[in-house]
Amino acid sequence: MIIQHYLKDVKKGNVSVKKTVKSILKEAKTLNKKYNCFNVISEDLALSLAEIQEKNPKGRLSGLPISVKDCICVKNVESRAGSEILKDYKPPFNATVIQKLIDEGAIIIGKTSQDEFGFGSFATNTNNIPKNPLDTERATGGSSGGSACFTQLTKNPHVSIAESTGGSIANPASFCGVSGLTPTYGLVSRYGLIDYANSLDKIGIMSKKVEELSPILDIIKGYDKKDSTSLNVKVKQDNKIKKIAIIKEAFEIDPAIKDAVLSNLKDYDVVSLPSVKKYAIPTYYIIAMAEASTNLAKYCGLRYGATLPLKGNFNSFFSEVRSKHFSKEAKRRIILGTFTRMAGFREAYYLKAMKVRTLLINEYKKAFKKYDILISPTMPIIAPNDILISPTMPIIAPKFSEIEKLSPLENYQMDILTVGPNLTGLPHLSVPTGAIGKMPVGTMLISNHLQENKLIEFGKQIEKI
Repeated sequence: MIIQHYLKDVKKGNVSVKKTVKSILKEAKTLNKKYNCFNVISEDLALSLAEIQEKNPKGRLSGLPISVKDCICVKNVESRAGSEILKDYKPPFNATVIQKLIDEGAIIIGKTSQDEFGFGSFATNTNNIPKNPLDTERATGGSSGGSACFTQLTKNPHVSIAESTGGSIANPASFCGVSGLTPTYGLVSRYGLIDYANSLDKIGIMSKKVEELSPILDIIKGYDKKDSTSLNVKVKQDNKIKKIAIIKEAFEIDPAIKDAVLSNLKDYDVVSLPSVKKYAIPTYYIIAMAEASTNLAKYCGLRYGATLPLKGNFNSFFSEVRSKHFSKEAKRRIILGTFTRMAGFREAYYLKAMKVRTLLINEYKKAFKKYDILISPTMPIIAPNDILISPTMPIIAPKFSEIEKLSPLENYQMDILTVGPNLTGLPHLSVPTGAIGKMPVGTMLISNHLQENKLIEFGKQIEKI
């Protein structure tokens, strides 16, 4: 049952919200023992919200169970972004996106597992590693691995609120065979999000079916004065798909994945994005790590984060707290990020990366303009080009034993197809469109800024039932 049907039944009084919520909480507890989908199952909160909706169904999402990535604050529910340094932190407020959902009758059922602060492509940089719902020897993808895992597994009406910095929604959506929408940067308020990289973080949605994304996006989008990066604009309502193109460089991959993606497509052109291929990975990691090192500096054991008994001077205390509570990957990114913004290196690395980022934005923008009028014997003579298409990931979900053999650089290279749209703030959607064996393959659709409606419309067209 898609969520729209469930929501209509709730309004008509045909289903019990309390019964549905109790069912999904029981399911979550059972599945969590095997798959590690959740860091926290917020049973008391879910049942109290269900009680309200049972008595008086109210709001566009009345009675809909929603899981939330651990880095998004939920009032009085532990929100630690997958990190030991924030263990037991219970925010005294809701993130804007969470408050919007609750105001429309949604039921928050728990916080899903993730890479620490979003640092990873496989959701393995955490103490609670989620397992792929289709093969427990494989990874879910990261960093929103728990969200994708539970979205695939649950038999109840449900969507998950996730977050992406460099591909953290598209990546696990692809590996777990669900739909994952990453909106235009700034379309959804980041207030209440525990930051990874301020200029890159975006809150988005995961669902079983593409059509389930629209009612959630309609609620969580919109201007928020609490977020200085929030856009005071509207999503473009035009959802007509006029012309599509595949990204040439993105198909220099495993032929089996290439065939799985292209088998669902008709009437497409080919566009080349050479600068994205050449510069996206280094540009993304320079910017992301520099901003991450800045954001994580406040977790020093004095005002924020876990602490230890006070002893020694500030530098030794600071170092001991962070050495004990940050993971190896977090420390690596802090060190690299601090280096790129040091005096003498900031212009050579961080500021240059910001200039290259503008170059990449312009390359994408040029691609969206290039096909204003295009004539081809196999597609209609109408314009402009609306959507760029590529596989979401260059591989299917790898086994944990394979991940252990990867170097840090090889780990970072896994984001080669997803960092481009994330770096440029473009909306993108991963849609399950095939499989290799039993493991899913995702197709990633990228549109121009604020054209989420086109992504969802085309996603519905190519989605395999």
